[in-house]
Amino acid sequence: MSSPNISTAIDLADIRSAASRIAPYIHRTPLLTSRSLSERLGVEVRLKCENLQRAGSFKIRGAMNALLQLDDAQRRSGVVAFSSGNHAQGVALAAKLLGIPATIVMPENSVQSKVEATLAYGAGVVQAGVTSATRDTVAREIAEKTGSAVIPPFDDERIIAGQGTATLEIVEEWPEVESIIAPLGGGGLLSGTAIAADGRNVYGVEPAAGNDGERSFRSGKIVSIDPPQTIADGARTLAIGHRNFEIIRARVRDVVSVDDDVLLETLKWVMYRTKLVIEPTGALGLAALVAGKIKPRGPVAVVISGGNLDFRLLCD
Repeated sequence: MSSPNISTAIDLADIRSAASRIAPYIHRTPLLTSRSLSERLGVEVRLKCENLQRAGSFKIRGAMNALLQLDDAQRRSGVVAFSSGNHAQGVALAAKLLGIPATIVMPENSVQSKVEATLAYGAGVVQAGVTSATRDTVAREIAEKTGSAVIPPFDDERIIAGQGTATLEIVEEWPEVESIIAPLGGGGLLSGTAIAADGRNVYGVEPAAGNDGERSFRSGKIVSIDPPQTIADGARTLAIGHRNFEIIRARVRDVVSVDDDVLLETLKWVMYRTKLVIEPTGALGLAALVAGKIKPRGPVAVVISGGNLDFRLLCD
């Protein structure tokens, strides 16, 4: 799958504007040190804890940035989004805070706790007959019928700018950081991270079962895959977004992948050591460090993208 000719006109100023715009509605999450991790990995490691963000992940940053830029008529017509979980919750909560009607299209195999949380925020959820491959189409059909504005999960400049605000906070608090690692699904977080990092080394990490981004990065063109079977449900995307890929290809140092067994063991170890609740997608960067897939020489920040964990996973 080749990328169409899309001009991605977004820069650090857009991310700073997004940060000011969304500040009243989100948490400035902590950047925590971990002696255990730093000693194990041989470099200073700090964790950007987006698992402690509102709605449990970084996704509310981009969702809020997008919704705040809707005009009054668009707000009255409502919004529709498509997501396997965290973007769903981010849009649902942002819409609730702004008084905007929201409908979220979620695949039938979505983590049930994420579906329940989305409903609890007051959004309508459509799941019947929806798969990962069809959720986009179903959402756009609903938008066409209702006049709702579509809020994409990653391939949107408003979303990219919003997600980049997490890394903006990292570099403001810790200017000495040399490398930043973020999970990669559709590319909203990684592309925003790459811009906000302002020339620092940026790495993306995917589950090996869903390594379309790694393959795209290596080949120089977007690669599409079948729905992947991985515990990292936030990275079960079928392809990187076009806008995201252009930024990632230009600004990211490398994209790597890790097996689910390494991811799960890392998740358990880090939760035990840090006492943080982390979902599998949120642990991808740490798993890549533990597995030696990324070997930074200096201070490194890892974006813990979310904490919406299905606790049944720990019982397997």
